[in-house]
Amino acid sequence: MDENAARERETAASGDDTPDDDGTDAASESATAANADGDDGPMPGVPDPDAVDTDDEVPADVQKYARFQKMDGAQYERVNEFLRDRTYVTAREWAIARLCSDFRTETGVEMTKIGENLPELVPFMTDTYTPQAVNQARASFEEKVRKAGATFLYGAMCDFFTAEELDDVMYEATEVAKFLLEVEGVDLSVEEELEAEERISTVMREVREASEELREEGEEADLES
Repeated sequence: MDENAARERETAASGDDTPDDDGTDAASESATAANADGDDGPMPGVPDPDAVDTDDEVPADVQKYARFQKMDGAQYERVNEFLRDRTYVTAREWAIARLCSDFRTETGVEMTKIGENLPELVPFMTDTYTPQAVNQARASFEEKVRKAGATFLYGAMCDFFTAEELDDVMYEATEVAKFLLEVEGVDLSVEEELEAEERISTVMREVREASEELREEGEEADLES
């Protein structure tokens, strides 16, 4: 009895987990019993779906985003060159401006979502952006639009262009803008195009009329002085 007790104590102390005579250890028996009872635990070597980190999953609205599909295979440099020849903005400013418009909520623009999913959203953008970088590009776009608008209006109001020349400038600008919208995937009907052109023409007529009134007032002030 003493020898048997000594051997049991020695086995327990050494941590020996040699399988039982039937080749199945206690742990295997427990797992087999659990599976036999209908346990749906994960199989060895197969990740548990409930344990998969969902942080890397692409959001549903990003997956469904359909802008810029016409740009599949386009290179950033080519897109940037086209834009710089016709506008003041860069390719990244153009893309992020559109994304900021599409991913705007009641609380603001989803900067983080745009930056983290930029390559999935825009084919020619290959790197992710931080929210700060997204905001910087957005601010740069806004600043350039404001400066371009002021430059255009000054050219229209200072009598540098004739009425016909101003119409030509507006036509060229409208065509570039429509092309960019079409590339983004915006479907403009003929009625929408005509309505937009009419609104622009109306605004330009008002600009010319206001410019003429200002010049006349200036001339009258000069004569009175």
